[in-house]
Amino acid sequence: MSVRVEGLTKTFGPLRAIDNLSVTFQSGKISVLLGASGCGKTTTLRCIAGLEHPDKGEILIDDEAVYASERGIDQPPEKRRLGMVFQSYAIWPHLTVEGNVAMPLKAQKVPRDEIARRVKETLGIVGLLAHAEKSAMKLSGGQQQRVSIARCLVGNPRLILMDEPLSNLDAKLRVEMRQEIRHLQERIGATILFVTHDQEEAMSLGDEIFLFDKGQVVQKGAPEDLYFRPVVRYVAEFLGKANLFRVSVRLDGEGAAIAALPSGEVIAKGNIRDAHISREALCMVRPESWNVRSSDQPGLPAEVNEVMFVGDRRELRVATPIGPQTVVTYGYERFRIGDRLSLSVAADQAHLFQSEA
Repeated sequence: MSVRVEGLTKTFGPLRAIDNLSVTFQSGKISVLLGASGCGKTTTLRCIAGLEHPDKGEILIDDEAVYASERGIDQPPEKRRLGMVFQSYAIWPHLTVEGNVAMPLKAQKVPRDEIARRVKETLGIVGLLAHAEKSAMKLSGGQQQRVSIARCLVGNPRLILMDEPLSNLDAKLRVEMRQEIRHLQERIGATILFVTHDQEEAMSLGDEIFLFDKGQVVQKGAPEDLYFRPVVRYVAEFLGKANLFRVSVRLDGEGAAIAALPSGEVIAKGNIRDAHISREALCMVRPESWNVRSSDQPGLPAEVNEVMFVGDRRELRVATPIGPQTVVTYGYERFRIGDRLSLSVAADQAHLFQSEA
């Protein structure tokens, strides 16, 4: 059940929330709409749902136009056969779990025996069948969100839209619910559009990420592509920590790319990503991509200014001739403030942008 948006624009007064957006969300995948507050991701989701009316453009679900400004098509939400899960669980406090899940079917006047069958089946999918007769308000936050998901699924929607559904949960429960949503999607093969501002959530959950900024998609792709191969500086800095510095790029006699610091020290050599783009470039190295060696080894000289222990890793803030760098190390090696080190990076872990990026 693919979703295609063509030339979609939505304004709120002088604010252009969606700016001529054209994008396709794949069928049977979890597509994550990621971005900072006000970037247009939620407005896009609400336009697809029919909860907001675009100014112009087209929205097609499985090649069926549900909105087309020039053709006068604008299906109401109930005709689009979508399921929605919101940040708020929207639980009816006076109803049981099965009563909450049954509400959409009762509103559609589905026969009673059919309601009972579908509610039982759906509660089994989300792992709440044993709680069917309990008051929904007596469940934990994660269980209440599963009730909300079950209520979305019971109507057999062709598309599931989720708008920040985990933001009210604590950190541990958010991780568990991400896993549950992933397992649920794999089990039923649903097409899910998932809105979040949380980078970790997006990368752990999405088959494909669509990073929004100023009403447009800046980059789309697999999580690994956006993290290690960002197309612009904004993507690099939005997704995790990024060390950025200027380098000069040249080719050696065998055609291998060499990225060197202004001082002449070679920072990376070999098949450097996008090394052809410019003789002068901005180089990105993720903190975990730095190789830490003893100070007598060749590389970028560094002195430790700060050490932070973060459970499974240590984050170092080091001073270098090209400015402060963040370095992540794993294992049991201890570092102290004042330690002198040498940093290097594998060629395929050094990513270059155009110098003006």
